[in-house]
Amino acid sequence: MERYNYKEAVLDDIREYINDNYEQDELRELLTDDRERFEQELYDDLFVSDSVTGNASGSYYCNSWKAEEALCHNMELLGEALNEFGCDSSYLERGAEACDVTIRCYLLTQCLSEVLDELEEELLTEENQEDDYDNED
Repeated sequence: MERYNYKEAVLDDIREYINDNYEQDELRELLTDDRERFEQELYDDLFVSDSVTGNASGSYYCNSWKAEEALCHNMELLGEALNEFGCDSSYLERGAEACDVTIRCYLLTQCLSEVLDELEEELLTEENQEDDYDNED
């Protein structure tokens, strides 16, 4: 069995959420005007988004077996997440789905920041290309 890459999954889910909920011009404005506020608002939305963390319903997959498969070979990451949230090993009694959601919530801050950095870079590159094109005229 291949090890599930939580970080890549959370990054992809954040990208998809943003693509589904924001237009390019709107993103440019939000990132330019007050990225910190936008990042916090987006974090709050994503933290309870079942499509990103599963935290609203308590399950990302709505399937214990899939959650167990994702956790397989990710116990060290689960330990980090539990430690970060101040939980002890008794948390494991909540089951695989709760543990899966905990890892996704743990990675959310880091992944969101990475995605927004990527978007800023893309938007900056696009603006520079547009400026270069305008200057050629």
